[in-house]
Amino acid sequence: MTDRMKWTLNRLPPSGDSCLSIMSLENAAKARAFHRSFPQYAATPLVRLDGMARRLGLGGLWVKDESFRFGLNAFKVLGGSFAIARHIAGELGRDVSELTYEYLTSARFREEFGQATFFTATDGNHGRGVAWAASRLGQKAVVHMPKGSARSRFDNIAKEDAQVTIEEVNYDDCVRMAAAEAAGTAHGVVIQDTAWEGYEEIPSWIMQGYATMADEAAEQMEERPTHVFLQAGVGSMAGAVAGYFVNRYPEHPPKFVVMEAEAADCHYQSAIAGDGKMRMVGGDLRTIMAGLACGEPNPISWDILRSHATAFVSCPDWVSARGMRMLAAPVKGDPAVTAGESGAVGMGVISVLMEDDDCRELREDLELDGSSRALLFSTEGDTDPENYRKIVWDGAYPAI
Repeated sequence: MTDRMKWTLNRLPPSGDSCLSIMSLENAAKARAFHRSFPQYAATPLVRLDGMARRLGLGGLWVKDESFRFGLNAFKVLGGSFAIARHIAGELGRDVSELTYEYLTSARFREEFGQATFFTATDGNHGRGVAWAASRLGQKAVVHMPKGSARSRFDNIAKEDAQVTIEEVNYDDCVRMAAAEAAGTAHGVVIQDTAWEGYEEIPSWIMQGYATMADEAAEQMEERPTHVFLQAGVGSMAGAVAGYFVNRYPEHPPKFVVMEAEAADCHYQSAIAGDGKMRMVGGDLRTIMAGLACGEPNPISWDILRSHATAFVSCPDWVSARGMRMLAAPVKGDPAVTAGESGAVGMGVISVLMEDDDCRELREDLELDGSSRALLFSTEGDTDPENYRKIVWDGAYPAI
């Protein structure tokens, strides 16, 4: 590990955009209409940090605060719930637009569909979203978490009546475990936000579910962002949001900066290899950014990112910790944002880019200046409260 951020501009051969249509505006509209049918639905805040923008030398800085999403403190429920709905729609021979929350929680639905078991692997947020959706719809959920997972995240999943375990393997091996168990279970379905050969449809639906977040942000921001900073684990959120904005602004899409934990920087490693093929990162994937501790990219989102990302950044843990503290105690007059380890990395990255002379070359290549309108996604709140306090209160993982 190094102490500094690493980056590379995207010089990859373009993919041909065979997956870009997955994130069409039509599909995004279907996902948002589905989510709007939930009584718990409300657009999450888009926080404008004018003071921070001035301090960093930007024209504007916006943070989409997903800690308010459905009371679950993270955005992931958007993808899991929509994928479950699309699976059910397929089984019933209907379009997902016919499946509202009211119908899916009705006795009529249970009579027509019965009960399935949804299997997934998670660091916490995705599994909680799947468990929450399954519970509301009268379905079952089985969730496997990688070793080192926070007890608070385990407890939050268990509260949703899911069968949940912490395994002695990493995230990618938990994915394989969930898939194998689903294949051996009657009415078993794996709901995973990464793809592999023969398993592409459900991950595509999960990505479409994430479009609700991007669609809200575009609507709230009103003007086109010039730069969008996107954190990546398997890359599904990053590919989904990038795909949405490319479809929304096909003539002038924003510049996309893809950010990863240094311990699990499979997209960065794929980018520096330069041939367009995905690279994997193995081992324990130790990082405070638990939601980004994934060593194998989603090939669907990679197809979008290799064509449309502007740069890939590999981030030591202190970058995220710096972002957490900056959002928790912002410039006077700006509202505070409670951002967890995986949610705050964008704030950390943009602050380093704008304030560290070692990053001048990338800053200039990205054309980040006083006319830039930067959009960040705080994808989770304090989903591990104990660690959040250690970082924000006690100064753990200090900046170099």
